[in-house]
Amino acid sequence: MSQPKSNSHYAFDRPGNCRIRVEGFLDKNWSDKLAGMNISAVSGRGQRSVTVVEGFLRDQAELIGVVTALYNLHLALLSVDYMDE
Repeated sequence: MSQPKSNSHYAFDRPGNCRIRVEGFLDKNWSDKLAGMNISAVSGRGQRSVTVVEGFLRDQAELIGVVTALYNLHLALLSVDYMDE
């Protein structure tokens, strides 16, 4: 069985900067548990608080680890953006 072909320019093993937005507040002390990424709170619309987690990740496996940690903290994922190489 052959693998599906992709026209994507993104590679699973390529490092890069990512920005992840989650609904809720996350203290900056969680940075060590999230691959050393920077954590900042931004104003949300109305009563909604949003936390931005951004920084350099080595590959998608590390990205999945960060997303899983945020999921385990019961923070709703709003977006994941690949910024650059």
